[in-house]
Amino acid sequence: MSAPPLVIAARDTLEQIEAWGEHLRGERRLSPKTLEAYSRDLDQFLSFLTSHIGNPPTLADFAAIRTADLRGFMATRRSSGAGARTLARGLAGIRSFIGFLEREGHANGAAFRAMRAPRQPKTLPRPLAAASALRVVEMDEQLDEEPWVAARNAAVLALCYGSGLRISEALGIRRADAPLDPGATLRVTGKGGKVRLVPVLPVVAEAVAEYLRLAPTQSKPEGPLFLGVRGGPLKARIIQLAMAKLRGALGLADSATPHALRHSFATHLLANGGDLRAIQELLGHASLSTTQVYTAIDTERLLAVFEKAHPRAGSNRPA
Repeated sequence: MSAPPLVIAARDTLEQIEAWGEHLRGERRLSPKTLEAYSRDLDQFLSFLTSHIGNPPTLADFAAIRTADLRGFMATRRSSGAGARTLARGLAGIRSFIGFLEREGHANGAAFRAMRAPRQPKTLPRPLAAASALRVVEMDEQLDEEPWVAARNAAVLALCYGSGLRISEALGIRRADAPLDPGATLRVTGKGGKVRLVPVLPVVAEAVAEYLRLAPTQSKPEGPLFLGVRGGPLKARIIQLAMAKLRGALGLADSATPHALRHSFATHLLANGGDLRAIQELLGHASLSTTQVYTAIDTERLLAVFEKAHPRAGSNRPA
């Protein structure tokens, strides 16, 4: 990986850029797209440094970089229209190169470690409408011709929507822990090994029972509850593809994914008077602030209803 002709850098810097590229290709085995992105990130920084210090940057210049220089670079990128996500992603290649120089004894990465990435705007999850979510988890709506596969997919999706599970959590359930008792609780191990208890609705227990009734093979008690067609553990990608087919058949948005069913679980609970702290426990969120994003969704829904239904909504007429 060498710098493009338009980018000016001192010879010793260019030599290290070439060595860094060989490291990324050979030892790190990064994809061509990632290599291209990293190169573009560094090119932008080299251009800034050339203008900022008044000469093609040498290794000594990299060793002397301060946090203030990085803030100046970020400000320049912002002024050119780069948003927070672009800025955060754009630091990746620069940090990689500085880390390489530091390991080679040519720079000190303290300034980069002290520099925080721009705060990312929170994007609201996009839940399904209740009617759509209910259709998605129905066995009769599944598009697989094998009844047991349709039942399996419906059971996994029912756990995502009916119990608020992540897809990885649903696929991590052991055969011995199959949630077959309506009204019981399911012990779930989530992110960071955190264990929580979630309710088993009758419809979820029925979906799992139907899958086990139709499945041609089953695991040993310690094995996975959900199996693939070849008898191995079911992979998340299979459920994601099944959901993609359902999206097309039911006319749902691209945002309708298995994880969106978990969002729907939380949003629909909140819309029907669910307690925020209880929803936090059900989802396994470590912080209440993570769960509070659903209050924004519900507020948007209420405002949309207001704008549509109130006779004076959007009117500039005096009261």
